[in-house]
Amino acid sequence: MDLLSRIADVIIPVFLIVAIGYGYARRKVPDLSTFNRIALDVLAPVLVYSALAAKDFHLADHVPLLIGGTVLILGSGLLAWPLARWFGAQPRTLVPVVMFNNCGNMGLPLALLAFGPAHFGAAVALFSVSNLFHFSIGARITSASARTRDLLTSPLMIATVLGFASALTDLRPPDVLLGGLKLLGDAMLPMMLFALGVRLTSLTRSGLALGLLGALARPLLGLAIGIPLAWALGLEGAARGQLLLFAALPPAVMQFMLAERYHQEPDKVAAMIMLGNALAVVFVPLALAIGL
Repeated sequence: MDLLSRIADVIIPVFLIVAIGYGYARRKVPDLSTFNRIALDVLAPVLVYSALAAKDFHLADHVPLLIGGTVLILGSGLLAWPLARWFGAQPRTLVPVVMFNNCGNMGLPLALLAFGPAHFGAAVALFSVSNLFHFSIGARITSASARTRDLLTSPLMIATVLGFASALTDLRPPDVLLGGLKLLGDAMLPMMLFALGVRLTSLTRSGLALGLLGALARPLLGLAIGIPLAWALGLEGAARGQLLLFAALPPAVMQFMLAERYHQEPDKVAAMIMLGNALAVVFVPLALAIGL
């Protein structure tokens, strides 16, 4: 009962905010374009930098976890490639959906609630590593014409590099400035969940069958890799839980933006992402039950 209570304490607040966003969007149909731009250009970079540059974040303590996250991302992609061929899907459509998870919108708030502020920096580090791969390898998989240089010079990528540099060198802004940055970055977490609920209103019945492959492959392949990987890396406690949660997260909402930008079957990608995030109500509690 203690485990079930702990999982409920993590899951209920997250899905409550998602449900509020969904309910609001069903009545008002909000335009999130301005928020998306602010989130990508301001809130996410500030959140990433303030977490990585925090005094209590020590990069060396999380190297095995970051190695695990890297193996999960690349391993999922390798397994997704023959899966796409087997089911007749375009690899450029399916592979990035399986490789990259929703470690921003859903992963960060879940990690904060499940493992506490002391381990939040590790979740942000995983989020940063995922973004580095997503905006380089992931973009190139989505489209051969993707200009990786433009993606890697975005505010989020610059903040990631600066954050890791601060973690390595102990050079960081004064506490009063870092506290202000953290306060601004923390505002993104509930808004990302609200926005996720808004996006779920786009899921239609016609996309259910099409999206089921990516929606199920993302967490199932992730856990198939993550469970033995956590054992192989010797991860324990919060680090093991973080990796398994990361493994079970649904497809990244960000991949829809890339698919739309490069005209890589965005409607099919949207179906996979929306259905995958709806099914998170099954796979996230499963991962927490295994990892906690």
